[in-house]
Amino acid sequence: MKGTLVDHTLQIPALGDAEEISCGVLVIGGGTAGTMAALTAAEHGADVLLLEKAHVRHSGALAMGMDGVNNAVVPGRAEPDDYVAEITRANDGIVDQSTVRQTATRGFDMVQRLESYGVKFEKDDHGEYAVRQVHRSGSYVLPMPEGKDVKKVLYRQLRRREMRERIRIENRVMPVRVLTAGGRAVGAVGFHTRTGAFVTVRAGAVILATGACGRLGLPASGYLYGTYENPTNAGDGYAMAYHAGAELTGIECFQINPLIKDYNGPACAYVANPFGGYQVNRHGERFVDSDYWSGQMMAEFAAEVASDRGPVYLKLSHLPEESISALESILHSTERPTRGTFHAGRGHDYRTHDVEMHISEIGLCGGHSASGVRVDDHARTTVPRLYAAGDLACVPHNYMIGAFVFGDLAGADAARYAPYEGELPPDQLREAHELIYRPLRNPDGPPQPQVEYKLRRFVNDYVAPPKSGARLSLALEAFERMRADIAAMGARTPHELMRCAEVSFIRDCAEMAARASLARTESRWGLYHDRLDHPHRDDASWFHHLDLRKSPSGAMEFTARPVAPYLVPVDGFSPAGGPSRRLGEVHPEQVATAGAREAAPVAVRQESSGTGTTSGPGTDADAPTTPRLLELLSLAEDEPRLPALVPYLTDPEPTVRRTAVTVLTETVPPGTGPALAAALADPDAGVRAAAAASLRELVETLAPEPALRDGLAAALSGADPVARAAALDALRVLRLGDTRLFADSLADGDIAVRIAAVRALVSVDAAGELARAAAADPSREVRVAVARGLAAVAGGRLADTAPPSRAGSDPGTIRSALSELIDDPDALVRAAAYEALGTTGCPAPLAARAEAALSDPAWQTRAGAATALSLADPGLAVPALAKALADPNADVRKAAVTALTRHRATGDARAALATATTDPDADVRAYAARAL
Repeated sequence: MKGTLVDHTLQIPALGDAEEISCGVLVIGGGTAGTMAALTAAEHGADVLLLEKAHVRHSGALAMGMDGVNNAVVPGRAEPDDYVAEITRANDGIVDQSTVRQTATRGFDMVQRLESYGVKFEKDDHGEYAVRQVHRSGSYVLPMPEGKDVKKVLYRQLRRREMRERIRIENRVMPVRVLTAGGRAVGAVGFHTRTGAFVTVRAGAVILATGACGRLGLPASGYLYGTYENPTNAGDGYAMAYHAGAELTGIECFQINPLIKDYNGPACAYVANPFGGYQVNRHGERFVDSDYWSGQMMAEFAAEVASDRGPVYLKLSHLPEESISALESILHSTERPTRGTFHAGRGHDYRTHDVEMHISEIGLCGGHSASGVRVDDHARTTVPRLYAAGDLACVPHNYMIGAFVFGDLAGADAARYAPYEGELPPDQLREAHELIYRPLRNPDGPPQPQVEYKLRRFVNDYVAPPKSGARLSLALEAFERMRADIAAMGARTPHELMRCAEVSFIRDCAEMAARASLARTESRWGLYHDRLDHPHRDDASWFHHLDLRKSPSGAMEFTARPVAPYLVPVDGFSPAGGPSRRLGEVHPEQVATAGAREAAPVAVRQESSGTGTTSGPGTDADAPTTPRLLELLSLAEDEPRLPALVPYLTDPEPTVRRTAVTVLTETVPPGTGPALAAALADPDAGVRAAAAASLRELVETLAPEPALRDGLAAALSGADPVARAAALDALRVLRLGDTRLFADSLADGDIAVRIAAVRALVSVDAAGELARAAAADPSREVRVAVARGLAAVAGGRLADTAPPSRAGSDPGTIRSALSELIDDPDALVRAAAYEALGTTGCPAPLAARAEAALSDPAWQTRAGAATALSLADPGLAVPALAKALADPNADVRKAAVTALTRHRATGDARAALATATTDPDADVRAYAARAL
């Protein structure tokens, strides 16, 4: 009937109509830590329930992949104790080293475990992990150029038959409270975000893995979901842990990051630095004196942005085309798929524009700062049988590998417990039911976006640093008033209920952040906790963790817990442990009036408030969905063997064949490698590209069988350069090729194929073939690759630490080839050749040419020449490098400092380094100081 309005508001389910599920281990959150916790618990024999408010296949911070590992402690490249000391210094000494050391000692095994699943980490041409030094001390960064598929790989593990027998996944179910009985965790309560159904879970143990509180501060853009962190992470786990009685710690130590101005994505210095990018002010000067782990770096960054030397940029425009192309392929796909569109919309290109940077909104995050649930070295919280892992847990600067490690620890420890068999606490169920469904009683109330915007605007106004007691006190008043606004929010659908519940979590986190910041009456961690009214660090009173918990009365109370004695000594810090200091509740300052009252206060009659508060594999987006495709997608759910997929791999329709390659990659039955190799010869370019991508994704997990070698070797004579390059890469990684096979591809007409051939020849130490290609190739990119490859064949690392098997690989041939390349007409080739001499050794004739090259017009060549002199005779090298410290280019001076560091046993080198400690460039100063 016309004009009739139909009310589609969801009906509130009865408290007694809950769907109840029982399990041994309940994992809340299907992201990085949660997926690993579920897998490990299942491997230990537990029956696991994995709850995810979205869908596990594309949830969490890894949903779009990862560009690298920030904390890879790879044997031979870094030591666990050095990493623990680095994190201790970065966090101003306030760490529990036993937890950080778990990441340091277990991280490499986790890298290898992930690699066995099919996650790809960058390796050099000899198959060793290509760890980079991005920070000024320690080499911990392991790039993942193809890391876009991490979550897909993990989901594939969850779908393995043996895992599906143990792990029940419930997508679109959002827990809001952990249930406790007898002082321990016994389950959780929540609802289905599509149907609105009430859900309860009884469990033997509960693992919280819900990520950071990324939606705390409001981005400068004003977009609620335009956050630096994953915007679905609204502090769910922080609030659930708090209300379950667990202690949280370090909540006053915020997460604040450099980001792209107006984009709210990371500027990605971790990715750009190994390619030669770096942060500069508007004059092109590097300005960060502190190392990149710490909040002190953010304080320097903020000061530079606010000064007349701002704005601040990520400098990329000086890089060669091949570096920029490589960066684009990583930054515009794995890191942020919209990033390229953003730059293009402004008419900006890395070749012509450096990237303007700014400062992110505040958040709470253990993985990138130190704010989280207190855990021990097995991920146990202070509530028995309740665990926390990932960005939710306070393990400072834990990052992705730490999330995996603590997910693994939690899963292994929690697997001991059988499901809870008692009655689920009825009072907690009632409170959770009210929290979930309250907005349905007032469907026309204020909508969630408006209430959330108001709440997070208060966070920016009063809690974001620099902080003060007065502003933090005003914040607490605002957050208390917000209780009424949150209680009045309206909703009609399950999705709106989810968003309303998230606002309640954000409010809890905002109050925690304000009260903790008010409690710690000092400044620490640079910008993370900068108190204008307490501007100095006070180790005498505050060399403590600041723990908060919910008291029996429902108030937020605090304890100052001394830092435990270190496992790894760190200069400048001497924790002695000792008893904790109970602080109790922290009360706000008087902010009702400005200054003292000038008249006696008038009694105000207290009146009652009128507020009624009650406590699968997909196809191409544009491809038609045919019956054949539907058959294939249905088949994929049953983990088909290869014979069942062969008809689809040979289907007349290219779309079906492409999808079959995708299904093959998702399921990986025996025989996958040869089947993908065969697909490299498919008549359709899209199928060949899909097969090439799949081979690169799976190569570490494929069996190096003869049939695979034959298929890949056949692909080398195909017409598609994408297929030829992929075949070379797979042959190299799987050690299935030889010098003759690889050398033939040096004559390929495609540059990318020839570069792949160079890498392959390096993997078999074919110095002679590389030397013959050194000056003959017409492509600059290939000649640069050859120069670097010759260095890798000579040792792969610094000559005095090279493995005996490679340290003396045909040095005469290698140096003769490099001697040709240092005369190359292209500056970047000359630079690469000189850099290679810094690995192979630089005898007197070549050292004299390197000295002369310090006057080359191209700064890249001058920097390479300085690197070459690091292994030259000190009598020639040190005076030349000392002169290079006056070079107008900061990168040349930095290379000279690094080279002089190798000669610091001589007095002249130390004297030269001492002069560099006052260099105007922050990197040059820092490296010179470290050398001394």
